[in-house]
Amino acid sequence: MNVLKRLLDIASSFLALLILSPLLVLLALWIKVDSPGPVFFRQKRIGRNREPFYVFKYRTMTHRDPETIDQHTEQVVSAGADQRITRAGRFLRMTSLDELPQLLNILSGEMSLVGPRPVIPEQLEVVPHWYEDRFRVRPGITGLAQVRGRRSLSWEQQLQFDTEYAHKQNIFKDIGILFQTVFVVLTARGIYGDPSKNWRAYRGKWATQTQAPHAQKEVKGNT
Repeated sequence: MNVLKRLLDIASSFLALLILSPLLVLLALWIKVDSPGPVFFRQKRIGRNREPFYVFKYRTMTHRDPETIDQHTEQVVSAGADQRITRAGRFLRMTSLDELPQLLNILSGEMSLVGPRPVIPEQLEVVPHWYEDRFRVRPGITGLAQVRGRRSLSWEQQLQFDTEYAHKQNIFKDIGILFQTVFVVLTARGIYGDPSKNWRAYRGKWATQTQAPHAQKEVKGNT
């Protein structure tokens, strides 16, 4: 099943990049003209077996070096007039087109079309050991949590759905999630979340419930 899933990932991402290449170029040009900064946002994430890697997205916010952002105190992105989001970025977030560069992460084997969303390193402290199985599978562009509410879900609900997917994944479930994702994207459901449900709100509750700290691993190809 894993081989079939990987073959589907490779074929689908390659075909999507080929077909969408004109759109990808136009979006890149729009981002470049709309605001100063790079076209892509490159951020360290945690993947399968807690292996770190760098995820690629179209930049949707005013340019800042990701390494300088304090994720523990960073304000949750809101649906209102969030000054950090660019004009192009608001459209990209609403349509989820900002996620398209992750097709490259799929081709490289770091991600899958379907799976739990890859967490940032700071979120590891609020992933209790009973949800550790979410790391058994490759992270995805979309997943069970995304079709059941996305950011409108609490952090705990997201972890529950991630773990459920890891336990019950199969190719037919993946296909169903992909079809449901189309509906979620077209209706722009769950783009922005409630700060009280954000992962940061669980730091005091779960800080002592995570497993013993894992040794930090270097991202392959980076120093």
